[in-house]
Parts: sequence; C-alpha cells; structure tokens
Amino acid sequence: MRKRFKKKAAEEAGIDMTPMLDIVFILLIFFIVTTSFVKESGIDVNRPSAATAEKKERANILIGINETGEIWIQKRRVDVRSVRANIEKLHAENPEGSVVIQSDKAAKTGILIQVMDQVRLAGVTNVSIAAKMAE
Repeated sequence: MRKRFKKKAAEEAGIDMTPMLDIVFILLIFFIVTTSFVKESGIDVNRPSAATAEKKERANILIGINETGEIWIQKRRVDVRSVRANIEKLHAENPEGSVVIQSDKAAKTGILIQVMDQVRLAGVTNVSIAAKMAE
C-alpha cells in the first residue's frame, strides 16, 4: 500500500512549465512588435542651426549630404541622378512617408536643391531639411 502512495506523490511533484513558456513567448512577440527601429542616412552631418527648427517625429526616408557633396540613402552612397529612382522605390513601400534631407552646413546648396528636385520629381511632396535647434 505504501508503494502506491509514493508513486502518486512523485507524479504530482512535477511543475508544468507550459503556461510560463506561453507567457514568455507572448512577451517576446510584444517587444518585437512594439520596438521602433531607428533609421539612418548612413553618415553623420554637421547640421546648421535654426531658431525656427521643429522636431519631426516620423521620417521614413532619410537622405544625407556630407560636406563634400556625397549623397547617402540607407547607408549607401548614391549619385544625384539615381536619387529619384531610390526615392520612388522607398516611397512605393510607404506612400504616407515623408523625406528628410540631412545636409551638412558646409555642403553646397546646389547639391541640396538638386536632391530636393529629384525627391519632388519622384512624387514626394512632404520634404523637410534637418536642422538643429538654435541655442
């Protein structure tokens, strides 16, 4: 009779881990879905300051122009002639997105105007130029 009791007690002593694994899996999915990924143009630029600068929360497409006039989109250097094709492709993925141009303050304005023109020719009307807040 004692053998049956010990056998039954040993069976009940185990802990079911299934509910805990379900909770961990759900938390993992929650954190993956709610994570916001930072987008970068691929270069660091010394942005000019402006007294009227406003913080823009969501910029889907970032274009960087460094002091030598190189244009960067999604960590790739591109030619000014291929800006339009790249922006058309990125804008097709997210039609509601906006474009922010991060131009170095030492960059020539001619390159900036050419890039803005190519962005507008690609069909994007929501174009901004990045600046830092004046102190």
